[in-house]
Amino acid sequence: MADTGIKIFTIQNVIIYLLIINVIAFLAMWIDKRKAEKGKWRISETTLLLLGVLGGSMGSMIGMYTFRHKTKKKRFTIGMPAILIIEIIIYFIYFI
Repeated sequence: MADTGIKIFTIQNVIIYLLIINVIAFLAMWIDKRKAEKGKWRISETTLLLLGVLGGSMGSMIGMYTFRHKTKKKRFTIGMPAILIIEIIIYFIYFI
């Protein structure tokens, strides 16, 4: 019997999702840095880490070093690369 169901987890959809979540994570780092400079309400570290866990670790890391934000916190300097490595492993297991 042929599978006529809609496939959500195609490689194209995963790439689109990863692009979007990484842009969001990058922008979240930029917004949080600007708010920190102005002494305003900030995005929580939990939210920033969650964006990484949801697939935005590359965008988070690029944002961290572009804006020099959270680069002294081990939760981010060790955590984001670790999350990225895990995401890469999952990608290879699932798609290759």
